[in-house]
Amino acid sequence: MKKLVAEFIGTMTLVILGCGTAMLVGCDAVNGCGYILTAFAFGLSIVAMAYSIGNISGCHINPAVSLGVLMSGGMDSKDFIGYVIAQVLGALAGSIILAAIFSLGGVTDMTGGFGTNGLGGVNGSAIAGLLVEIVLTFIFVMAILGVTSSKAKHGSFGGLVIGLTLFGVHILGIGLTGTSVNPARSLGPAIVAAATGNMAALGCVWVFIVGPLVGAALAAVVYKALED
Repeated sequence: MKKLVAEFIGTMTLVILGCGTAMLVGCDAVNGCGYILTAFAFGLSIVAMAYSIGNISGCHINPAVSLGVLMSGGMDSKDFIGYVIAQVLGALAGSIILAAIFSLGGVTDMTGGFGTNGLGGVNGSAIAGLLVEIVLTFIFVMAILGVTSSKAKHGSFGGLVIGLTLFGVHILGIGLTGTSVNPARSLGPAIVAAATGNMAALGCVWVFIVGPLVGAALAAVVYKALED
């Protein structure tokens, strides 16, 4: 139960800081600094959580990461299901908190949808969006599996490496899909956005569930083949 609570808190924090920053500064092509600030917010969220809950749950805070760990033999299916439920609930809680803050504070959501992901950067192409998410998640999960491997020699810098990798994939991905690489991070804001009247937020959310899971599965298969 402690692991699940840690995953809930971690995913909630990721959404509040990452999506909240995106909502505040916007992520359009004109406002380039918004890209960097949002990328930093997601990356630094991972760093903070890695060093606070990493020793409790492993700090997956992402169903795609949990899938990669499951396929690599690092957890069983029962724990995997529990982790995913805790992560989705954490993302929902984070999105609800953001909705309350922005509503009560009268703050404008510059993203127009609680930091939800979209296909605007790839001209609405679901196939292109899937490819982006598969590739970026593959890179992210490969880094995580490498850093957390028993053969790794990164010492206490593992959390920093993972955070910087997430920062890196966001730099490219924000302009294309908003960067998901995390089904929970996409689903939570989309549900809350839909609940507040933006039903379009759910229209392409499947891309940001399927893409990261496929990318993570591929990363697990490739990493295991390379490591063995």
